Amino acid sequence: MKGIKYKMNHPDMRHGITYSSFVICLLIFSGVTLLFFLPTPAVAQTCKDSILATTPESNFTVHDDGTATHNSTGLMWMRCSLGQNWDGKTCSGPPANFTWAKALQAGNGFEFAGYADWRLPNKNELESIVEERCYSPAINISVFPDTPFAYFWSSSSYAPFSQGAWSADFGFGSVEASDKNGSIHVRLVRGGQ
Repeated sequence: MKGIKYKMNHPDMRHGITYSSFVICLLIFSGVTLLFFLPTPAVAQTCKDSILATTPESNFTVHDDGTATHNSTGLMWMRCSLGQNWDGKTCSGPPANFTWAKALQAGNGFEFAGYADWRLPNKNELESIVEERCYSPAINISVFPDTPFAYFWSSSSYAPFSQGAWSADFGFGSVEASDKNGSIHVRLVRGGQ
């Protein structure tokens, strides 16, 4: 059996999490092995104060309309996962799940906060909002409240495997390949590119 190896900067090493904290899924497609880490629910976000924040609130301009501008990239993000509702203070309701093809189309014509040019972020854009000092979730929850401890699609294909695309795990903060036919979450962005 032939597998693909790629380096993962998985937070279990940064935070001292044991493998009992998440479920490991191994999928084999046409001789290609993809490894997934699915977080188990946690009670509350955990952050290491000894690690410098990678996405401090001061790096964002938070708007009352449910958006936040990442000052270092100039990108405007929806504060809620697609499917959730912005109530003026936080996100409510369950996030929607999408296959990769549907995720790519999700922003087309989608209107939110007076803008209709939303799109799926690429791998680097999505990775830019991962908070590396925290897990469960690995995101700044002041900026992105009620983010599920789950995977989110990027628009970037995973070159070694045509059925794979990059996704970010906001449970533990890793960026990994996911099967395009899988059903995971979406956070839309505008600007850039």
